[in-house]
Amino acid sequence: MSLLEKFFPNVVPIWSGDNGVTQAIWQTLYMTLGTVVVAGILGILLGILLVLTDEGGLLANRPFYFILDKVVNVLRAIPFIILLAVMNPLTRLIVGTGIGPTAALVPLIVGTAPFFARQVQNALLTVDPGVIEAAEAMGLSPLAIVMRVYLREGLSELVRVGVLTIISVVGLTAMAGAVGAGGLGNLAIALGYQRYQNDVVWVALIFILVIVFIVQFIGDIIARKLHH
Repeated sequence: MSLLEKFFPNVVPIWSGDNGVTQAIWQTLYMTLGTVVVAGILGILLGILLVLTDEGGLLANRPFYFILDKVVNVLRAIPFIILLAVMNPLTRLIVGTGIGPTAALVPLIVGTAPFFARQVQNALLTVDPGVIEAAEAMGLSPLAIVMRVYLREGLSELVRVGVLTIISVVGLTAMAGAVGAGGLGNLAIALGYQRYQNDVVWVALIFILVIVFIVQFIGDIIARKLHH
């Protein structure tokens, strides 16, 4: 008996194949990457709009900001497990099914984009107002100021909040997996906890932690380089 078979007797037989460990890892990475790309784009756009339309912003618009701000707050306040249930009909309409990794992308994106938008807003608000005023005095358009000042000056902070969001997404994929989305969350609950196979639960946890540590490590390196 090998060392792995001794300490992880229930893991070795399900390492590969359908509903195996390797498939669960790829499903988690798929859900994370898909959510990060789409929710990242939406979050940046919403965050920029929040900054520009807020009082004192380049395109200050109180009614627009009020509505957008409240929508973001409401979506952020909905517990993700409830969001999964509420969005199930819409998910089935969009992807044709309510279970599986692809179906999980819909609630994951809806739940993550508002969170990231608020983080983007806070990151961009750290940009020195004096730099913004100087750019306005030079006659730059709002779009040019966003591209050349806000995003450039706030890039380091955007990376940091991006890392925080990615780590949050990894946790949400595990929660989604517990209700039929697949991935490491499903592995830990359906094949581990419900069958009293603690070694499967531990392996799922270890891989989730590895993904989080890698994201944090790479993000910290990029943020430090951009800061200098």
